[in-house]
Amino acid sequence: MRTRLLAILLSLLAGVLLALGLPLAISQARAQQQHVVVDRIDDTARFAALAENLTRDPRDARAIARTEQPDRSLTLKAELARYYDLYGIKVGVFARDGSVNAVSPTSWIVPWNDRDVQRAFDEALDGRRSHDPQQVWPWQDHRLVVASPVVQDGDVIAVVLTDSPTGPMRSRILHAWALVAAGETVAMLLAVLGAVRLTEWVLRPVRVLDRVTHDIATGRLASRVAAAGGPPELQRLAGSFNEMADNVESVLEQQRAFVADASHQLRNPLSALLLRIEALGMELPGGHEEELDSVREEGKRLARVLEDLLGLALAEHATPDLHSTDIAGLAAERVEAWRVIAERDGVDLRFEGPSAATGWADPVALSSALDAVVDNALKFTPEGGRVLVSVARRDGAVTATVADEGPGLSEEELARVGDRFWRSNRHQNVNGSGLGLSIARTLLTAGGGEISFAANAPRGLVVTLSLPREEPTDTW
Repeated sequence: MRTRLLAILLSLLAGVLLALGLPLAISQARAQQQHVVVDRIDDTARFAALAENLTRDPRDARAIARTEQPDRSLTLKAELARYYDLYGIKVGVFARDGSVNAVSPTSWIVPWNDRDVQRAFDEALDGRRSHDPQQVWPWQDHRLVVASPVVQDGDVIAVVLTDSPTGPMRSRILHAWALVAAGETVAMLLAVLGAVRLTEWVLRPVRVLDRVTHDIATGRLASRVAAAGGPPELQRLAGSFNEMADNVESVLEQQRAFVADASHQLRNPLSALLLRIEALGMELPGGHEEELDSVREEGKRLARVLEDLLGLALAEHATPDLHSTDIAGLAAERVEAWRVIAERDGVDLRFEGPSAATGWADPVALSSALDAVVDNALKFTPEGGRVLVSVARRDGAVTATVADEGPGLSEEELARVGDRFWRSNRHQNVNGSGLGLSIARTLLTAGGGEISFAANAPRGLVVTLSLPREEPTDTW
C-alpha cells in the first residue's frame, strides 16, 4: 500500500512539475530569441536609416552606390563590414528585386530559396519588420534571419537583411533550461521527501492497526492500537477498533469462564456417575459385561473431553511466563517422560538435536504443548513405528519437530488440523477429543511461538513448534 500511495503522489507531483516546467522552458527559449530579434531589428533599422539617406531617387535604389555619392556609399559598406567583424552577423542591403546594393561579407551569397529568408524579405517588402521568426531550439543548427524595409517617401526602396548565427543564443537557452531543470529536480526531491513523510504519517496508524489485528488473530487478545498520529479518520478508526477488541475479549472471556465452570461443575457428577456404574456392575447378573464395558468407555471418554475442555480454557486464560529456556533440554526431558508409554505400545521414540538450544518461551506452556503433540504422535503411530523428536536452530528461531509414522493426513485435512474438536473421519476409532493440538497451538501462540503441520515422508505427520531465539519486542 505504501508503494502504491507513493507512486500515485509522485505521479501527480511529477505531472504538476512538468506542467509548470515545460511552459517555463518554452517561455525561456522564446524570451532569449525575442531578445536577439529585438537587437537585430534595431540594427537593421539603423542600417535602413543610413541607406535611406544615401539616395533621394525612390525609383532607383541603386543610387546609393553611384559615384556622385561615393562617401556615403563607402560609409554604408564600412558600417556593414565593421558590424560583421564585431558580431559575425551577415548583413546586406538589397534592392526590391533582390540584387545586392551593399553586403558584408562580400562573399555572402544569400540563399533565396530558404523559406526563412524568403519570408523575412517578403515581410520587409510589405513594409513590415521581422518580428516573429520561426523559433530556433537548442538542437536545431539554424540561423536567425531578420529584415527591415528601407522606406523613402512612404515607398519601400530596399531591404536590409541580417543572417545571425544562433550558437550563443542556443547556449543561453540551454543554460536557462539547465536552471529550470535544476529547480525542477530540487522541487522533485523536496516533493519526494514530502510525499514519503506524508505517506508515513498517513500509513503509520494503518500499520499499527494491521500489526494489532495480526496479534489478536494469533491469540494475543490483550493487544490494542496505541495512539500513532495520522489523519483524524484513522484515529477514530483506531478508537473504534479498540472498542471492538474490548468487546470481543469480554465475550471470549465469558465463553472461557463458562467452559471452565461447566467442565469443573460436570466433573464431580460424572465421577459420581462412573462410581455408581461400577457399583451397579457388581450387582448385575452375568451376561451384561459387554453393555457395561461400553457404558464405562463412554463415561471415560466424556471425562477426557471435560478435562481437555478445562485445559483449553485454562490455556487461553493463562498469562505466559516468558524467559530464556533450553528448548533442547526440555524436549529431551519430555521424550524421556513418554518413553515408558512408547515402549508399552511398541513405538520407537527418539530424540535428536544439540545438547542445548536456547529460545524464548514459557517452560510450563511449552512442556504442555510438547506433551500434547507427542501424545498425538504415539496415539497414531502403529506398533513397530517410530516417532522422532528433533530440535534445531533456524533463522532466528529454535524449532522442535515431532515426526511420526502414522497414517498421515491429506492436503484438505492438513488445512483443518488443530481446529477445536476436529478429527479426521478416518481416525474416529482412535481415542481423543480433538482438542490436544488446539491446546498446543493456544499455549504456543500466547508466548509468541508458532505451530505448523506438514506431511511426513513416506507417511505420517510432522508437527513443528517454533520459538523465537530472542525476546520478542513490540515496535509499535
